Amino acid sequence: MERIAVIILAAGKGKRMRSSLVKVLHPLLGRPMLSYPLEVTLGQLRPEKTLVVIGYQGDEVRVAFPDPRITFVEQQEQLGTGHAVSVTKPLLGDFNGTILILCGDIPLVRPQTLRGMLNHHWGKEAVLTLLTSHMEDPTGYGRVVRGVLGGVRKVVEEKDATDHELEIKEVNSGIYCVQAPFLFRALEELSSDNAQQEYYLTDIIEIAHHKKKRICTFSVPDPWEIMGVNTRAELAKAEEVLGERVRRHWMSEGVTIKNPQSVYIEPDVRIGKDTLIYPNCYLRGKTSIGEGCRIGPQVEIVDSQIGDRVQVRFCTLITESRIEDDATVGPFSHLRPLSYLEKGVKIGNFVEVKKSRIRQGTKANHLSYIGDADVGKGVNIGAGTITCNYDGYQKHPTIIEDGVFVGSNTALVAPIKIGKEALVGAGAIITKDVPPYALAVSRAKQKNIKKWVIKRNKKMEKERRRG
Repeated sequence: MERIAVIILAAGKGKRMRSSLVKVLHPLLGRPMLSYPLEVTLGQLRPEKTLVVIGYQGDEVRVAFPDPRITFVEQQEQLGTGHAVSVTKPLLGDFNGTILILCGDIPLVRPQTLRGMLNHHWGKEAVLTLLTSHMEDPTGYGRVVRGVLGGVRKVVEEKDATDHELEIKEVNSGIYCVQAPFLFRALEELSSDNAQQEYYLTDIIEIAHHKKKRICTFSVPDPWEIMGVNTRAELAKAEEVLGERVRRHWMSEGVTIKNPQSVYIEPDVRIGKDTLIYPNCYLRGKTSIGEGCRIGPQVEIVDSQIGDRVQVRFCTLITESRIEDDATVGPFSHLRPLSYLEKGVKIGNFVEVKKSRIRQGTKANHLSYIGDADVGKGVNIGAGTITCNYDGYQKHPTIIEDGVFVGSNTALVAPIKIGKEALVGAGAIITKDVPPYALAVSRAKQKNIKKWVIKRNKKMEKERRRG
């Protein structure tokens, strides 16, 4: 087994992002951009060492990636990519294997591409292999310059290229496999005599050519894989490409997505087969959705677990909640964190649930708030019911036992307990516990005043005539 170490370059500020946040921490489908090359490295390649070169906002990058498998190396001055790699020498100078160099702002490269590149590098017994692609518009990329026999002679950065070199369509990705001993010797020969007065890592290719070392290229057919993110527009494009990959994956797994371009699915989301996702839905974080569900349209689900055959209807927001099989939520519902709906629960129009467990078969079909509550099985929550859980200083619990019927427009003032199969009359304000099987009524006695409207109208007519 060949030995691998990985260096990921993540020290730059990213001036063209025009942001106070370092570029590699900008979110891409809900994750920091740097997480993508790190995930490929740690999850797929499993190198002996993974080094991340940091500089601007280095402490923030460390905090964002606490994985103990990552070693951070600080580049105190940003003097170019060659200088960035050279600061890893104290940790890798004695390493005798292949170093894979990646960029923290190239998030779309696939693990199979990097594995293929490594195998090609080893199979050809190359000293240096660079990942390239062919672009119709290569603007912004370094060009791969080849000799008359087709061998790679050098990579020239766009700002240093001649008019002839600018016509070259083969571009350098900034991703390399290099034998470690050659890499650190070559870095000592770099010069900053160029248009940007930086130490270019690409210059090691020309050094290898002059030393007659074997240089190989591994070409990726999809140029999006090597797209660098330097601007907000490029970040948006990267998210578009990555989002399309995610959607295609789930459609290949048996998920139906209506109008896929309108649906946003983050990489950690899991979706069961035969689930149907309608337009304008946002599935985020560690969300999991079971089989045979119907989601949307215009639904957002964040860090939540959804069972099988669940329906989440129009304009519903669910955050950090759990929903068991065969439940229905929405339209216009809001499940706030720590909401737990058991099997077959129905939460309907304009119902908000927060930090509550609602047990099997219970219904709250419209215009209600359930907060800090434990609601039993088979309960009916009438329209306009609210749990008054906050006294201005702290939250209090409401307990509603199995089979309770709560009438419309009812206020349950916590802390309170409604006993099994009790009935709470409509319009009640309940401030004391209700025993099981009891009827709780809290309203003023109705009084009808005969012919009051006729008398009022006569009085108003007299006042009008006087005026």
